[in-house]
This record gives sequence, C-alpha cells and structure tokens, in this order.
Amino acid sequence: MPIMLEGNVKPDLAPIALFVYCRPDHTKQTVEALLRNPEAASSDLIVYSDAPANTLAEESVAQVRGYVREITGFRTLKVIERESNLGLAASIINGVSQQLQLHGQLIVMEDDLVVSPFFLSFMNEGLRRYVNDERVASIHGYMYPIKIDLPEAIFLQGADCWGWATWSRAWQHFEPDGRKLAVELRQRKMVIDFDLEGRQPFFRMLKQQIAGKNNSWAIRWHASIFLAGMLTLYPGRSHVVNIGVDGSGTHCQTRVDLGDELSLTPTYWSNFPVQVDYAARDALGDYFRLLRTRLWWARLCRIIGLRSDN
Repeated sequence: MPIMLEGNVKPDLAPIALFVYCRPDHTKQTVEALLRNPEAASSDLIVYSDAPANTLAEESVAQVRGYVREITGFRTLKVIERESNLGLAASIINGVSQQLQLHGQLIVMEDDLVVSPFFLSFMNEGLRRYVNDERVASIHGYMYPIKIDLPEAIFLQGADCWGWATWSRAWQHFEPDGRKLAVELRQRKMVIDFDLEGRQPFFRMLKQQIAGKNNSWAIRWHASIFLAGMLTLYPGRSHVVNIGVDGSGTHCQTRVDLGDELSLTPTYWSNFPVQVDYAARDALGDYFRLLRTRLWWARLCRIIGLRSDN
C-alpha cells in the first residue's frame, strides 16, 4: 500500500537496499558516497549479498561480506547473505519486492554507483512529493550526459536502474515475463516509440532477455512502466555516476561517455510538469544513437587490432 501523507506529517526516510556481490573496492566507494549524504544517519540500510557463483568468486564475496557487516553511520544496518547464487536480476526482483512489502517505499542501489551528497535528499523529496500521484512510477538519480540545457528535473516515460526509488503501488506493475511484455508492445504498436524511434534498441534487449542472452531485470522494469504509461523523474544534473563500466577500447582507447560528473548543488524543487519532456527525450535519443556508433567503432578497433596482432 502507498504511504499516505496528511498535512505537514513527514514520513520516515525511505530505507536503502544495496545489492552487492564480489567487488569490495566498488562496494566501499558506493557506501562511502552514501555516507556523505546528511540523510544517511537517519536512513536504514539493507544489504543483499549474493552468494558466489563459483569458486573463483568465493574470496571476493567473503571480502565484501566482511566489509558490509561492519558498516556504520546509518540508522540501522541489516545484511542479508544469500545462501545460493541468485544472480543480479533475481536478487534485485526478490529484494525489492520483499522490502516494498515491508515499507511501501524504497531506494535501490547497486555496488558500482557513486552518488552525490544530494542523492538521498533528491530521492526522498521525490518520493514524498509524488507518493500519491499515479502517473509517477519512480525517481531516478542518474541523468545521461545529453547535450541540451535541462531544467532542475524532468519526466520521461518508463523506468531506469542506476540509483532509483519507487513505491509498492508502482512496483505492482512490474511484469517479470519478458514474453508478455513483448507481445503487448507489439499488439499496441508501441515498439517504435519504445525504441525512441529506432535510436536505442530497447525492444531487441527485451528479446535477448527472452532468449536467455541477457538476464536483465531493468529492461523488464522499463517495459512494464512504459506500457503502464507511467513516468520517472530525473534530475537535470546527475546525482549518480557508474564506476563499474570500463569505457576504454583495447586498441583505439575509445571512451564511452556515460557521464562522470556529480551535481555540485542540490536540486531546486518547484512544480515540475508531470509530463514527458520531449526536448529531453529527443536529446536522449540522439545521445543513444551516438553512443551506439562509438561502441560499434570501439568493437571494430578491437577486431582490427586483434587481426593485426596475428
């Protein structure tokens, strides 16, 4: 059930679910960045630690678990150590469902995200403002480095996955069966719109998930919310950077620009129009198209380089 607000009653800050696996250095950076948020001391942290998938991961998983057990600085800490390896998708789906059933709202983090000191403020204020607005599915902390000036915050259709928050009322729309999502997208003739007019192959990602070529929970979350016609709030300046993506090419050193700057100021809140920002959507489509070109060129460079080495 959604959290209902009356008058000036302020709800507790949303709990934070952090999903970790076998990257102790990344995990430490993620936690330290969260602790630089003033709201951390009043926030509950729930850490989900997946079990090693093989013997090679055992030592690093043990290191991560040793670290997270000793985390201090949050209001409370709960560490849930999986007894078997679920994989990221199943771990997140299970953990988010579990915590939303308990708390009604949740901030979701993975172990390769570094946040600004204003991330938790943005998440919690967004959750507070839109708790009862059925048009809004989630709050997202990352903003792509698109090439236009943005307002303090915008809405886009669908959902995202790099530092986000949601409510149980929105998560109930999540459809884990990719086949059902693909059928509905086709039947409602929404594939082209879903793919940003062909500039980002989201539908292909969904088909790859169905075929077992990827195990993405995020493409299913995005498709579920897209089909529901719901929106996600994004900051005009990113409060998240991903430190787990290596963007250098083996031979050409091509750098994939995912953005590496965190906002130096908090979001100034106003009455943001709860509607798709089409200028930002078009700029995002252009960004994705350029990103795909750069990725293709980086792969070509590696192929050429490998062949020249033979």
